[in-house]
Amino acid sequence: MKKNRDLKSMSIDQLWSLFEQLVVELNDKLEAEKATLEARQQKLRFAASTGKLRRGRSPYPTVLPKYQNPENTSETWAGRGKQPRWLKEQLRSGKKLGDLLIKR
Repeated sequence: MKKNRDLKSMSIDQLWSLFEQLVVELNDKLEAEKATLEARQQKLRFAASTGKLRRGRSPYPTVLPKYQNPENTSETWAGRGKQPRWLKEQLRSGKKLGDLLIKR
């Protein structure tokens, strides 16, 4: 296409011809883009169906327990997450968190 084309000086027939060329070109580009997007979508569907897309959470390292129930030594807590009931009861009874530490 010519760069110096002045649309105001063109006749209606010339403008209509230019419009038709633009419509054809736009349709070709849109079809090509649509085909590209459909191919990408197909790849994503395949990856999702085979399970290659799932990443999930990375596994956390195991954490050794820091606190132990003096009344029942099998009950321990690592200091992460919600405090267990036995720990809350011990704290309410007047013990401190440092009193419940496991001695290593």
